[in-house]
Amino acid sequence: MALFTDINDLLNKRKVEDNRIEFKRGWNPENIYHSICAFANDIDNLGGGYILVGVEEENGVAKRPVLGLPESQIDAIQKAMHGFNQRINPYYLPRTSVENVDGKYVLVIWVPTGVNRPYSVPVNINTKGFSKEEFYIRSGSTSIPARGEVLDELRDMASRLSFDERPNPDIKPSDISITLLSDYLDHVHSSIPAEEISSANKMNLLDQMELLYGPSENRMIRNVAAMMFSENPQQFFPYSQVEVVIFPEGRIQNPDSMIEVPPFIGPITKVISDTLSYLRTNVIKERIVKPANDEHSIRYFNYPYQALEEAVVNAMYHRDYQVYEPVEITIEPDMITILSFSGPDRSIPMDAIRQADSLKSRRYRNRHLGEFFKELELTEGRATGIPTIQRQLKNNGSPRASIETDENRTYFMIEIPCHKDFVGKVILANETQPAEPSALHRFLASLSEVLSQDVSQDTDLDFSRLQILSQDVSQDVSQDVSQDDEKILADWLNTNSTKQVWSILKLAAEPSEMRQLQETVGETNKRRFALKYIKPLISIGWLEMTIPDKPTSKLQRYRLTTQGKHILSIIGK
Repeated sequence: MALFTDINDLLNKRKVEDNRIEFKRGWNPENIYHSICAFANDIDNLGGGYILVGVEEENGVAKRPVLGLPESQIDAIQKAMHGFNQRINPYYLPRTSVENVDGKYVLVIWVPTGVNRPYSVPVNINTKGFSKEEFYIRSGSTSIPARGEVLDELRDMASRLSFDERPNPDIKPSDISITLLSDYLDHVHSSIPAEEISSANKMNLLDQMELLYGPSENRMIRNVAAMMFSENPQQFFPYSQVEVVIFPEGRIQNPDSMIEVPPFIGPITKVISDTLSYLRTNVIKERIVKPANDEHSIRYFNYPYQALEEAVVNAMYHRDYQVYEPVEITIEPDMITILSFSGPDRSIPMDAIRQADSLKSRRYRNRHLGEFFKELELTEGRATGIPTIQRQLKNNGSPRASIETDENRTYFMIEIPCHKDFVGKVILANETQPAEPSALHRFLASLSEVLSQDVSQDTDLDFSRLQILSQDVSQDVSQDVSQDDEKILADWLNTNSTKQVWSILKLAAEPSEMRQLQETVGETNKRRFALKYIKPLISIGWLEMTIPDKPTSKLQRYRLTTQGKHILSIIGK
């Protein structure tokens, strides 16, 4: 059979988790069949695994060029496998594919999760006659016999078939789109010849892709086939869609003001794609700031796209398709909430859910669907979703996401906060945006916040937001100050702290000593004065030292920078 994934992705351990791939230098049936048994048992519900024979491992990936196998040996191996497969109890048939890599032949053994697990295999499979059998499982990157509670859990899994893998007699071959199948196989660089991808060969393709179930006289199509490759899977799984509701002023503040977006329907991957396209186009906003004396711009978003992508994919991956409720996305001025049904598996502790760092489950609701997502690079792998969301939010300067469920685990809700610089009324891309506070307005508010910080303790003050906003003011210096801003300036200059800044800037128009600047504001403590005024004003680029290489020099003076002079001219209006 042809391989349904790119051989190079397997060799480099991309798209498929590394503990699901084994490299074997040569043909060793005993070890290889222990691994076949372990992958078929798939105790962690990861999707089985792959064994590549004729490949040496080096630093965790395949050594290139590959060692390869002689063509005559491959024929012998495949003949021997027919007999060895009979010794797996119950009978199990791994799939094989011969791939040409680096001019050599590599035997790929694909071992999907077995339908009739648990499986056992003789410890000494080469021994004719009776040999002790073991139920093998994967432990990290090795195959070991199952013992005790693990063996009990493995046996218990025999009665469980995930919903996406169940056969569905209502799904007919005509419900499966050969176009969608072809697009998928092309995307994952399948080695299936193009001439074999046709409507006439549809059932054979589905069989090779492990999308059929049952005996030859009554083959039924699995649910996941319709989820992925039906133009209208909603006819089989009602409400397998995403609905978006927007509360421009907030759900609590004004629940009567809302916008309902038409639901996103179709194949699951299209639902995800259309939802993310809508969010990217209509909701996500970017801000670009060019700092002084730095060729690199600072870019950040109200919501990082990667965080929303991971959250939407997770919702469609882990939702319960037997619950006829849509995935609901609610957009408010300060957050986006994504709600799906049912909730997280009970194997995940409630404390882990509240901490929202990483959720590791031993049971996956839609394992086969997840395999397709990984092949399409919609998800990275097991238990990576929440860490990715939190990492992307942190890198964007946004608050952490939070997770909520109930004691009965009937729902899963993740709240993704908006970056604080964007919090306000929700504005969609096609709406006319009301006038926002000017850069000067935002900057003065931030400067007041810094000046009000307690400097009685020797702590590091955070000037990052102030630095960004000060660049906006510098860029807007040629623009007229609005009447609203004139009022804001007047109010701002009436506070004691800002009057002191004004005095320092006027005096620093000419190089001045620290003592002179300190006296002009009546501050008696030199250290406190430096922390509260001089350090932030230097940090935002308004003041500079005349001898920056010798901060403690007796000849040290402080003067306005070019930007500081611009700011002084604005404040002086």
